[in-house]
Amino acid sequence: MDNFLNIVTGISLFISFFLAFFMLTVTTKHKTSNRIFAFFLIITAIDTSEPLISHFTNGPSNLGIFRTTLSYMQIPAFYLYVLSVCYSDFRWKPKYLLHLLPFLIVNLALLPQFYSVDVASKLDFIINRQNMIELQLTHWLFHLQVLVYFTAIFLLLRRAKKLYLENNSGGNLNSYQWLFQLTSVLTALYLIVIFKNIFKFSDYPYISDWIKIGILLSQPFITCWYLYKALNYPGLFRNIDSKMKLVSDFSLEEKTIEPETLNEDLLKLKKYMTDEKPFLNPDLKIQDISKEINVPVRELSVLINHQLGQHFYDFVNTYRIENAMEILKDSSKSKVTILEILYEVGFNSKSSFNTAFKKQTGNTPTAYRKAL
Repeated sequence: MDNFLNIVTGISLFISFFLAFFMLTVTTKHKTSNRIFAFFLIITAIDTSEPLISHFTNGPSNLGIFRTTLSYMQIPAFYLYVLSVCYSDFRWKPKYLLHLLPFLIVNLALLPQFYSVDVASKLDFIINRQNMIELQLTHWLFHLQVLVYFTAIFLLLRRAKKLYLENNSGGNLNSYQWLFQLTSVLTALYLIVIFKNIFKFSDYPYISDWIKIGILLSQPFITCWYLYKALNYPGLFRNIDSKMKLVSDFSLEEKTIEPETLNEDLLKLKKYMTDEKPFLNPDLKIQDISKEINVPVRELSVLINHQLGQHFYDFVNTYRIENAMEILKDSSKSKVTILEILYEVGFNSKSSFNTAFKKQTGNTPTAYRKAL
């Protein structure tokens, strides 16, 4: 069993470091987020490398315990990665160093009873770990960290998705799905780790050992999934400025906009959408239309999201679908493929086109064409 775990761990380490190397060297303008994710992969790989490292160490060591404390940097690194992917204006700030506090607190707590004692005392510390208040406190700190950070990440994704829908018309919501799936998988994984830690300090430590083996066996598959997603979604959505406001944030300001002004702006907006067809641009943003029709972004956002009751994303897609329906009805274009049509009307994703088309017509584009 030990040899098998060593092989699995070795494979997992190779894939993790290979992916980290890819993220660090790939040519992209989004280097910061790639570097953060590479750092996350590296420290996660080191944290799960115990089966291999144990063959090169004799008993407990400072390096070994330090390796385990790297887990307190994993979740903060992942949080910063999600933050850097969601917001185009992400920049390193000194305040981000505060995310190192759990890691520093744990190492300081272990300093008197582990780092600064001899090997015999270290061994006694490990043997009697169930009674060591330092280890119990550090495990509770890890549990708290998981709860706080993943709650913050899901809230961050929720806000980013709303901002994207209210201000962008592109089909890059697949990026949100990838981040949401990744966060969900990691949340489940860390909850299993918490479950494992609970048994570690109970009368059934062997259950913790078996769960640990299960985590090690799943690690190569999760890392391969990272690699698959990284190669298939190289351009995650970064069209959102963190300084943007949600429409709900300034809903009270809606009262300051005169009804006559809203009606004038609505007529101007509809005329522009019909005559100029800006929706054909797959990367159309609300700021682009605001500039062209000379209506402030705030008023335009209130007009679309509140008065019309649609997100900007859905509003633009309505025009795209209507244009697609016209093409599908045109008998002279019967040989034009669905894929060609979706690109022609402004979509850049087959899944987003099919979803929007079915939402508006009740049919898929193929079924709609056959029914004509």
